[in-house]
Amino acid sequence: MQTGTDLYSLDLSAADFVQACGGPCTEGCVVLARIGEDAWALGDSKRPDMEPLRFTSAELAAAGIDPSSFGLSA
Repeated sequence: MQTGTDLYSLDLSAADFVQACGGPCTEGCVVLARIGEDAWALGDSKRPDMEPLRFTSAELAAAGIDPSSFGLSA
């Protein structure tokens, strides 16, 4: 299992971020990408210059974020 520190050493250059919205995506949305076997990056499409936060699968679940809401498998 990776630690929070390890997650920030993962390269995001090839990450494929997917948006999920509760309504029209005209003002921006949360974006999520799998960046490793047990690693996820969570960003904000309104602020693409900000570094995405990174989570393990367990941390993502504890935060109530389901990758299937983004069309991603956990």
